[in-house]
Amino acid sequence: MDRRPQLDDLVRIMERLRGPDGCPWDREQDYGSLRTYLLEECFEVAEALDRQQPLELCEELGDLLFQIVFLSRLATEEGHFTIDDVIRGISEKLVRRHPHVFGSEVAETAEVVARNWEEIKREEKGGNRRLLDSVPRSLPALLAAQRLGEKAAQVGFEWPGPDEVLDKIEEETRELRDALADGSAEAVQGELGDLLFATTMLARRLGVDAEAALAGTNRKFRDRFSWVEAELQRRGGKLGEADLDTLEELWQAAKCREEGLN
Repeated sequence: MDRRPQLDDLVRIMERLRGPDGCPWDREQDYGSLRTYLLEECFEVAEALDRQQPLELCEELGDLLFQIVFLSRLATEEGHFTIDDVIRGISEKLVRRHPHVFGSEVAETAEVVARNWEEIKREEKGGNRRLLDSVPRSLPALLAAQRLGEKAAQVGFEWPGPDEVLDKIEEETRELRDALADGSAEAVQGELGDLLFATTMLARRLGVDAEAALAGTNRKFRDRFSWVEAELQRRGGKLGEADLDTLEELWQAAKCREEGLN
């Protein structure tokens, strides 16, 4: 199937929207304003993935693609690059960074592929790029922590096993308790950050996606708390007026209900 006509149609629609007789809103957008929409669309794609809704994912991917075309159009208007340059660039990069597929090299495991990818990337940057520079500073903190740990582990900066990471978590917990006892808000924030980072390292060491794990817990908390609120209303009460014992009772009931459904 030739997919280029559909992409060309989208590019032409974007050109029309930005044209003199196009949409006033689209003509007013710039890189700064689109950055917000780009992030929103990325998170909506992630939510569709979490919900395992293929049709929803298809729609959200379309919205994300539109942002890519939109940003490329701004660059075209300024004479920097076109959507064709974007497509050509990523195509050439994928071929270049997969010599085990498009060349004669051999890489039989995902770990070897990842290591080769980073080596090729550093060579492309002239060899001057530091290892952690490839982790964007704008990433959400939890995801950034996992990526930083992955990069360091690739060169041997790694705990021997999960038990050692658990020991580190216990150490950071003790240091957090000490900071709380001292009453220093700055120290508490620092130690709490260290504890979160160590916990993320445990997730990575166990092969667990920390972002996905926390997202799952967030969904579970949201569902349980919503049930608590609904049940409280059914009993004639409301949030803000119920005591902690009542809320805890309902919370445990929500957990039991959830286990029964599963």
